[in-house]
Amino acid sequence: MALIVAVVWGLSTWARQGSHETQAHSLRETAKPGDIVMLSSLSCVYCTQARQWFEAERIPYAECFIESNAQCAQRYRETLAQGTPTFLVRGQVILGLDRARMVVLLEQTKAVQP
Repeated sequence: MALIVAVVWGLSTWARQGSHETQAHSLRETAKPGDIVMLSSLSCVYCTQARQWFEAERIPYAECFIESNAQCAQRYRETLAQGTPTFLVRGQVILGLDRARMVVLLEQTKAVQP
């Protein structure tokens, strides 16, 4: 039984990793500077993880800290988000690092962008 659990866990981890690599490639190819803005908090562990992922994958994004930037704080309040990271992807709000949703939004709006 333990062997079955280990195999299933390993396969699901491998599939998730492959999915993240595909999403990273899609984001790298589609995202332009300014398309993705991460509204962050200085003490947010998930923001740190997202930042590290974006940088490791060389995906263009901008980061804005809600505690130290009044304009960021205002944008964050306007989203009515309940936590960070909150992403603005070409103006659309995404709560948390939802890579798949980012890909979809960028793909949907690329024909609209000049």
